[in-house]
Amino acid sequence: MDPFYSKNNWFRKNYMKFVYLLMLAIFLAPNLLGEGFSFISTFTLLTLLLIIVAVFIVHEFLHVLVIHNKGDISLTVKGIFFWINTNAILSKKRFWIFMSLPIIVLSVLPGIISCYSSGSIKSLMLFIGWVNLIISSSDIVNSFLILIKPNKTVFWRGYYQVKQYPYIIRHTDNH
Repeated sequence: MDPFYSKNNWFRKNYMKFVYLLMLAIFLAPNLLGEGFSFISTFTLLTLLLIIVAVFIVHEFLHVLVIHNKGDISLTVKGIFFWINTNAILSKKRFWIFMSLPIIVLSVLPGIISCYSSGSIKSLMLFIGWVNLIISSSDIVNSFLILIKPNKTVFWRGYYQVKQYPYIIRHTDNH
């Protein structure tokens, strides 16, 4: 099996720099697009914090929803970052859904809803979508990386393999 983040050592070492740059771009996007953060002033600080926590919880729940019957699940914490690990073998389609479902449900759908609403509902939808895009920065990069893998690819614990028949993946801790 090959490492998911490329055999290229430079990319593996610098992956998080791409994610941080994307986070910064998304964070600054409202100002760069001329909207500013005026939609945030609709809510109190406590309300904003509760929304952020709720978005994070729903985001992680959507990840778990995709893989809950496929294998063991664990949550890893490093600094302010959290990520879900599983020992499940996931097809390209399931792994892409695993990475993309929170983006679709918590950023794309609220963005579409905001186009058809106004006032506080529009502000709330924009804020939810914006917060989730920041949370999803790594998922966005991963979704793209998953899409460029061959169709018969399977993923397991940070590695991938193009399926060969018979379909066998060694389950070892040495990878």
